[in-house]
Amino acid sequence: MKKQFKAESQRLLDLMINSIYTNKEIFLREIISNASDAIDKMCYLALTDKSVGMSRSDFGITLTLDKENRTLTVSDNGIGMNEEELERNLGTIAFSGSREFSSELEKSGFDVKKSAGADDDASAADAADSSAAGSAENEASPIDIIGQFGVGFYSAFMVSDRVEVVTRRYGEDKAWRWVSEGAGGYDIEPAERDEQGTDVIMHIREDGEESDEYSQYLREYTIYGLVKKYSDYIRFPIRMLMPHSKVKEGSDPEKPEYEEVYEYEVINSMVPLWQRRKSEVTDEEYENFYRQSFFDDKAPLETMTVSVEGMVSYDALMFIPEKAPERYYSDEYTGGLRLYSSGVLIMDKCKELLPDYFNFVKGIVDSPDLSLNISRELLQHDRQLRLISKNLEKKIRGRLEDMMKNDREKYEKFYNSFGRQLKYCALDNYGRYREELQDFLMFYSSTEKKLVTLAEYVERMKEDQEYIYYASGESLDAVDKMPQTEILKDKGIEILYFTDSADSFISDIFREYKEKKFMSVIDGDFDVDGKKDEEVTELFKETFEFIKETLGDKVDEVKATAKLKSHPVCLSSGEGLTFEMEKYFKAVNPDLGMKAKRILELNADHPAFLALEKARTEDVERAKKMCEVLFNQALLIAGLPIDDPSGYTDTVTSLF
Repeated sequence: MKKQFKAESQRLLDLMINSIYTNKEIFLREIISNASDAIDKMCYLALTDKSVGMSRSDFGITLTLDKENRTLTVSDNGIGMNEEELERNLGTIAFSGSREFSSELEKSGFDVKKSAGADDDASAADAADSSAAGSAENEASPIDIIGQFGVGFYSAFMVSDRVEVVTRRYGEDKAWRWVSEGAGGYDIEPAERDEQGTDVIMHIREDGEESDEYSQYLREYTIYGLVKKYSDYIRFPIRMLMPHSKVKEGSDPEKPEYEEVYEYEVINSMVPLWQRRKSEVTDEEYENFYRQSFFDDKAPLETMTVSVEGMVSYDALMFIPEKAPERYYSDEYTGGLRLYSSGVLIMDKCKELLPDYFNFVKGIVDSPDLSLNISRELLQHDRQLRLISKNLEKKIRGRLEDMMKNDREKYEKFYNSFGRQLKYCALDNYGRYREELQDFLMFYSSTEKKLVTLAEYVERMKEDQEYIYYASGESLDAVDKMPQTEILKDKGIEILYFTDSADSFISDIFREYKEKKFMSVIDGDFDVDGKKDEEVTELFKETFEFIKETLGDKVDEVKATAKLKSHPVCLSSGEGLTFEMEKYFKAVNPDLGMKAKRILELNADHPAFLALEKARTEDVERAKKMCEVLFNQALLIAGLPIDDPSGYTDTVTSLF
């Protein structure tokens, strides 16, 4: 007689099959995790009861494909279930036998969680050696329950129209079969099985008219890929018949014929690299793991390992790539670490584990302490995640600081790839993370001829220097040739070159660093040799008024400047929007029409200005042409476009 799920269980199962589990392929992860749990229970029994007569090497999981009958079977030789346990574990959705088992172990004083050394770079398996003292299985890890024989099991119905469970409890003679086609109910009946353990037989759904969505789960390499992706680090061997090409017997050696044969293979790695002692893992192994796992043709720039036991126990293996991925600085890129629960992949990219400014870090985090919700895709314990994230951030920060101090060449290589990310995040949201990131930023120095930090600049400042001087431009060469930098260079004052599009916003967002304000060499007003711009402007007031009248609304202001030495003219924007900001906004959103002020600054000591002054009184038309030429020269120096290049050329030639 068919038994019915409880009403709430029927609704939950229907909801889960049709809505909650959007990623169908995780069904295999859930079923394999349950099999691993059952073996864990049997391992515990073998450790505590010598009459069991089994060692860890006797246990395993087998996957069997029957393409003709469209079945995928997951078999284990774990603890198994009797009729009562089948009813309790599978008849009531969300009842977790594993959770109950864990609870009983904890009550008995047995260490359910894996032990881990508290120090960084220590193996998480260190404490496993003492978990079964006096036993022949001293190398075995403590019992580590990773699955839930409850909700996760029912994910099989996402790809199956019928699921059978044939199981036999250890120490009992009878086997039982549980059969269900979904929310309609289930049957339990006697069955045959030679030994303890469980077979989960999934009858794979038929494909739709235009899709082989379900038949893919009857292919060896699809199943192999899912095991490698989600269950590669299950601690027991997972075996499956895999196809191989073999030379036919009796075929011509010179023209051999091949046939396809199937052989059982262990298709999972079992021992995660991050759970081994660092001293037992070579640099080559770390490099190979990184290349294969994250599809990079280059070795990582830096490798970091973390192993922690405490409020949250976890292992982490992280890498800083040598170069940014192809689409790193685009909306298509998604950062995050791979999240495992005791070796079972839960999330491929968990963004919550890293702050955005460190999203270039690749790697994994493995913790037995993270509880999962119904879909096993989202984590319930945000507090635990935040704790892990905070510790990982501290680890990464420490490694970057050490690199900057003790291996500057490597840090500069890192900064050339990911410095822009640090800069963007330092500026984002009005400098929310400025304090966390400002000491990692670097800029080219006019005096050091290399990248320097803000701290290094301030440390070298002259005793009476008030400002951190900077100049913005499109390239180092362009900035280096700017006429406004000449006088400061002659005085030996260091200038930082801002050549990234984000650099233009630093002075506005940061304002100051270590109580030293930022000053633009191009747009700032500062005294040079005690000369006052206002005094010179007043002295040649009529000339400056003539220039402004001639140029009209092309310029917002005309004034004298003491910033120039051998050049006659330059253009500044004053406070607010700079020329580099204008170029940036024009590139990303030209419809905004963002435009900086045009302040024409002239060197009153330059022969060109004196010639203009003379022409103003002797040949007004010539003087007007000279004003146009000087303005267009200032535009060119600032890297801004000339409205009429042909007209500018005609004006220049007319002056000869």
